[in-house]
Amino acid sequence: MTGPAARLTRPLVRFRFDGRAYEARAGDTLAAALLANGVTLVARSFKYHRPRGIMAAGVEEPSALVTVGTGGRREPNTRATDVIVYDGLEAFSQNAWPSLDLDLGAVNGWLARLIPAGFYYKTFFGPPRRWMIYERFIRKAAGLGAPPVEPDPDGFAHRAAFCDLLVVGAGPAGLAAALAAAEAGQRVMLVEQDARVGGALLRDPVTIDGMAGVPWAEAAAQRIRMAGGRVLLRATANGYWDGNLVTVVERLAEPGQAPGASRLAQRLWKVRCGRVLLATGAIERPLAFAGNDRPGVMLSQAVRGYVRRFGVVPGRRAVIATSHDDGYRTAFALAEAGAEVVAVLDGRATPEGDLVERARARFPVFAAARPIATRTSGHRLAGVTAEVAGRTQAFAADLLAMAGGQTPVVHLHKQAGGELDWDEVTQAFVPGPSRQGQRSLGAAAGRSVLAAILAEAWEAGGGAARDFAVEDPCGPAQPAAAAVIPARLPGKAFVDFQNDVTLDDIDLAWREGYRSVEHLKRYTTLGMATDQGKTSNMAALARLAQAQGVAIPQAGLTTFRPPYTPTTLGAFAGPAVGDHAGPVRRLRLHAAHEALGAIWLPSGYWFRPRAYPQPGETPGEASLREARMVRSRVGLVDVSTLATFEIAGPDAAALLERVCATTVGRLAVGRGRYTFMLREDGLVFDDGTVWRIAEERFLLTSSTGGADRMAQHLSYVRNVLAPDLRVSVVNLQEHHCAAALAGPRATAVLERLTGDAAPLHMHCHRTAIAGTAVLVLAASYSGERAFEVYAPGDRIAAVWAALLAAAQEAGGGAYGLDAMDHLRVEKGHVVVGAEVDGRGTPADLGLGGMVRKAGGFVGWQGLQRPVLADPAGRRHLVGVESLAGPLPEGAMLVGRAGDEPQGHVTTAAPRVAGEGWIGLALLRDGASRHGETLHAWSATRGLDVPVRIGPPLFYDPEGARYRD
Repeated sequence: MTGPAARLTRPLVRFRFDGRAYEARAGDTLAAALLANGVTLVARSFKYHRPRGIMAAGVEEPSALVTVGTGGRREPNTRATDVIVYDGLEAFSQNAWPSLDLDLGAVNGWLARLIPAGFYYKTFFGPPRRWMIYERFIRKAAGLGAPPVEPDPDGFAHRAAFCDLLVVGAGPAGLAAALAAAEAGQRVMLVEQDARVGGALLRDPVTIDGMAGVPWAEAAAQRIRMAGGRVLLRATANGYWDGNLVTVVERLAEPGQAPGASRLAQRLWKVRCGRVLLATGAIERPLAFAGNDRPGVMLSQAVRGYVRRFGVVPGRRAVIATSHDDGYRTAFALAEAGAEVVAVLDGRATPEGDLVERARARFPVFAAARPIATRTSGHRLAGVTAEVAGRTQAFAADLLAMAGGQTPVVHLHKQAGGELDWDEVTQAFVPGPSRQGQRSLGAAAGRSVLAAILAEAWEAGGGAARDFAVEDPCGPAQPAAAAVIPARLPGKAFVDFQNDVTLDDIDLAWREGYRSVEHLKRYTTLGMATDQGKTSNMAALARLAQAQGVAIPQAGLTTFRPPYTPTTLGAFAGPAVGDHAGPVRRLRLHAAHEALGAIWLPSGYWFRPRAYPQPGETPGEASLREARMVRSRVGLVDVSTLATFEIAGPDAAALLERVCATTVGRLAVGRGRYTFMLREDGLVFDDGTVWRIAEERFLLTSSTGGADRMAQHLSYVRNVLAPDLRVSVVNLQEHHCAAALAGPRATAVLERLTGDAAPLHMHCHRTAIAGTAVLVLAASYSGERAFEVYAPGDRIAAVWAALLAAAQEAGGGAYGLDAMDHLRVEKGHVVVGAEVDGRGTPADLGLGGMVRKAGGFVGWQGLQRPVLADPAGRRHLVGVESLAGPLPEGAMLVGRAGDEPQGHVTTAAPRVAGEGWIGLALLRDGASRHGETLHAWSATRGLDVPVRIGPPLFYDPEGARYRD
């Protein structure tokens, strides 16, 4: 039993929309439930805030976007056609103020002539700084739902699967193919985005092999399961990738619904397939006429689906506008449900056939007829004006069902690298040759005769050739010819219903020179909404072809990109959320830093102390106090996260000469040197220090964030470029920990603890602290006398405690990453991720004089390229001094606000030794521009700060503070 009578047999479900309580029936979509309750106005459009109702019945719905759920489970921009109603569901309209019924944003419709397609490219030219003001108003006037601000309380999972055959779509074609394969012993996976199997069988009362369509579909799915196949419902194949990899998002709970015992809302499947059969169906095309977006104007097959599947009649007086036989099926479905069909408008000049004749016996059928306009009562359709054989005729109606042809769903076929062919009869693109092991079936392949579809699908699944007995009360289907796009209409005829793109917008873009379909798309926003143009692309291509005077295939085609439907970020993230988003590494001294009141900052995978605020101090105040403590007395910082490698063996020096761009092989034992490493293209990718701790043993340190990259680079040089060298490379980061003493009192503190003379600058020696053997490296990152103390990881706590106590006795204490950053900016030291951004040469960073002239290291040949050897036009490291307040990090360096950027501020900090703000920057031809005044301009923060350019050294330029 189907239709309104069957609806009453399903249990009641209660839900709320915009705060008002309603009742639905189990299995209803939110769209079906709203229609059943007489709710036709459900949304407002993106640009003009026009009243919008429900147009479709599936994922192609462009208009009925709502927010579902509350709190962390709130999901905006959800299609009402794609949500199964559950008890307690709460849904809200969006993009309307103060209410859906009375939306003041609708004033945009009155201003339509002032805001045509691409208006933001042609207005608000200046001054540029006001763009931030304009943008706020534009974004507020046009928009979608608001995202949740609370954390999502639900879980998401990833799962891998392997199968011989993946079938996408559980309509008649997909079921037949999957059943044939499963019963032939293949490993089969069948995925269906709907909550029920059947596809078109859910709306059309056919019989297959003597069984009604829906029971046949359910029995086929059960047989697939019994044969060992896997059937996933509410599962959308949203991407087709290389190597026959298909990603599938399975919905385990509805939007806004608390998940069950699994606590999972969605699961992302990564399916590797031997073969893929795409039975993804086709999407019905709307018609173009004035007012075709009004509530009450719907797709014909959607109307049939609501009547037959859900038992909901969307209107009482209906007009059917069709370009082919399928529209007549909707007329019969509505009549059977008790609605009055006041007219069937057939765009064909001489419609023929048994179905047409049967319709003429029951309804007024008009040939060569098409709708040209609608009229409304309130926000609901009240009438249709049609052109009938050259005359205008009006019909009173509250429902208009459009049947404008079929567009095969070729998205996954194209994502797989397949080609498209043009079918002149149906005026549609259909799948052509495929590059991967996949094939399209049924309506997705442009087929329309059910018996032939089933036979072809059965053979495609691996079954022996057979015929299916199909009985259709409406008779055999005729090819679905597309409707003609009219040249002129008396009002707004919408093509993209979500983004409010009209036929006139396409014409305007053409007149303004946007002839490419990709340019048209971006200029008008056509097909760029959440539905990705599922109902609009073909009409737009037809209009563009009309303007060009060519056939549709010559007009071009847009790119089909994954995901096929909007996908939650949670599904992509899976279990990798919160602290599980990536590996978290904690210092061995984590507890000691906690006891000192540290606040934490991610640094690579590590959590490191940012600062140690005292009561009432902000983090910024604390870091500046700590930096000044180092400048005046002494400070202690945990540097255990530095990448540390031991290079040992007879050829250790030779390996380092291949890795480092400076001369390090001739270092004496007990000496160290600053160095940097290049990629093969000659650009700097990391820096650090090299220490010779024995004749055949070296210690190499590099940046925290580049530790893994440095390990890979050393392995590459050792095993690929220099496999014959007698050398070993050992990563000591897990074994050693380090703390750095810095400041004018650092020497005295170290000597008091060890009883030995402190090493000279860039010297190293072994000694003992707190009964632990340590290695002391005299290297300064702060511009003061400084010593890095390395100890075994299991003894670092005792060494840290001794160093901290001694530093505190000398008037110092611990300092964090921010203070370290302030200190290094004053000395002009570069850091990976800021100044070292993968685009600079040694000369760009002021390190050109240190490059080993003899070459022989990785990146030497890259450095010889003219584009790198010529400094003209390249970005050079410079210092910037603010002339008016705080300096915005990341700001563009310009002659004046809005000019073309000449560089950018990489790091900014308050002066430690003095007042004001300073920073480092990369500036085009910066080495020759010292003394210039520019502006540090940040459009996103609304800041415009005048700055003076100078050398990247603000403190102790002679280096007297850290030398002996």
